[in-house]
Amino acid sequence: MVTAKATVRLPFKSGKLLQALINSLTPEIGSQNSRSKVTISQEDLTCVLTVEAQGTVALRSALNAYLRWINSTMSVLETLEK
Repeated sequence: MVTAKATVRLPFKSGKLLQALINSLTPEIGSQNSRSKVTISQEDLTCVLTVEAQGTVALRSALNAYLRWINSTMSVLETLEK
């Protein structure tokens, strides 16, 4: 039963970077736990991360994990771009 939901929209300047981010997070989405469900999609040049969870604690945990992974991935991609 879903009791908490959050959607985060992250704009990108490059479709290439956005696709690299989605590809890097896809394995994590495939290994979800029973307390939360995460989806990631692309709308134009925007990454849409949706987290549904069984309560606010599980929501915060999943959301924090994915936002940290996104931040780390973007740091690596920006370094590689230079």
